[in-house]
Amino acid sequence: MLPEPTVILFDVGNTLLFPNWERILAPLTDRGIVPKREHLEKIERQSKAEFDRWAVGGKVDHGYWELFYSHLLDLLHVRDQGVGKALREATHQSSNWDRMRAGTREALERIGSRYPLGIISNADGKIAEALKQCGISDYFSSTTDSGIIGHEKPHPAIFRAALQAMEVEAKRALYVGDVYSVDYVGATNAGMQAVLFDVVGAYRERVCPRVDCLEELQRQLGFP
Repeated sequence: MLPEPTVILFDVGNTLLFPNWERILAPLTDRGIVPKREHLEKIERQSKAEFDRWAVGGKVDHGYWELFYSHLLDLLHVRDQGVGKALREATHQSSNWDRMRAGTREALERIGSRYPLGIISNADGKIAEALKQCGISDYFSSTTDSGIIGHEKPHPAIFRAALQAMEVEAKRALYVGDVYSVDYVGATNAGMQAVLFDVVGAYRERVCPRVDCLEELQRQLGFP
């Protein structure tokens, strides 16, 4: 069970909202190339492992997508650099993150009945709009977007901005995100508690707090 926090803050991408692959992968599907779901999940695990190894050099999470699409295009034997650029640009648009797992609204409502909730996201300045379009913006007291703040996770400034907005000490805040070197390390270096949100099992072997769904997070927080 996790230590009792005062507030809980969430990442958005691959935590609350997931890629609209039909839209993002259009540069491939227009060519008749349709990646399989299992391939995307395998590449996500591979890319996170590689990214975490070199992110200590100060790279931010947009570098993760460079790795991800490099591996995907290699797998598909696509050599057109323009396709890779189009895929990355589409992924960086908050509006293309509009898929939610079943039960997300219900889980946020339940968790939010006990804790004030906030957002910390590396995004394009429009993540609040994406949350609103998906019908979950009202669950959050604050939204801290790197596109507005000017610093991306794991830089401590974005975590400090979120803590200030939530009016809470770092040690009383829990952060939930999906990339170890960006979310877990960034939050804990800022003095926060943290838990990895690991849907695809990229971090099964890593020794740190980890959940694979919002239902498991609720159990870790002591909800009956």
